[in-house]
Amino acid sequence: MLRYIRYVMGFSLIDHTADVGVKVWAEDLEGLFEEAARALFSLITSIEEVHPRVKRGVESEGNGWEELLVGWLSELLYLHEVEGLLFSRFEIKELHGDRLKGEASGEEIDPERHPIQTGVKAVTYHQLRVERKDGLWEAQIIFDI
Repeated sequence: MLRYIRYVMGFSLIDHTADVGVKVWAEDLEGLFEEAARALFSLITSIEEVHPRVKRGVESEGNGWEELLVGWLSELLYLHEVEGLLFSRFEIKELHGDRLKGEASGEEIDPERHPIQTGVKAVTYHQLRVERKDGLWEAQIIFDI
């Protein structure tokens, strides 16, 4: 089910020496994972200019929310690097404690419309956290740049 309305969701950059970090929040875990993907690709380019022309299915397995989040973001980063894709829309279709199935929509990189702002090399486990706090799900993610 595609969710078009989110009441509380977002991300912000956090200070980190040498790398770049984001804090992400949402009302539910699916939204948290979707917003984390938006944060990742917002670091890379202006996702407002990325049109949802192609879709890619993404699956990840892990031991808990942190591993699933790193797996999800790492798979998206892999598709970006190997297939030259940028994504702007994300949907989590299935999310359990050890398995994730999602979908990302975007298009091939067009250097005229998609200047690369930050080259993200990897999603790290450094200071990674996923937790429920004050009625929201929150995550902190550090990216190797």
